[in-house]
Amino acid sequence: VQLQASGGGLVQAGGSLRLSCAASRIVGRIAVMGWYRQPPGDERDLVATITKDGITHYADSVRGRFTISRNNVRNVAYLEMSSLKPEDTAVYYCYVRRSIGAAVTNLETWGQGTQVTVSS
Repeated sequence: VQLQASGGGLVQAGGSLRLSCAASRIVGRIAVMGWYRQPPGDERDLVATITKDGITHYADSVRGRFTISRNNVRNVAYLEMSSLKPEDTAVYYCYVRRSIGAAVTNLETWGQGTQVTVSS
């Protein structure tokens, strides 16, 4: 699977951005799509995920400000980010978890990152 992320950039605190992640060359079935982020000098952490059935999960730090959605036909996930804070500054990585038949499950893939910078 190939993941193409887009939509990062520079925004002032309180502003909004929308990230997109398009999956292609898919082998198997994508169960979960989502986003992780890695602030400078810190570890990569979960931001949000969404299942094929639309069940969402958010990190506490973004719940109520970020919204994840997904187009299953186009295999695209979106992350609407609002009320952005300087601490949201990070490289954001697209993520999928998929299975290939019954033998291979929970196969995780991360795409290239996209930089989000929130100025104060």
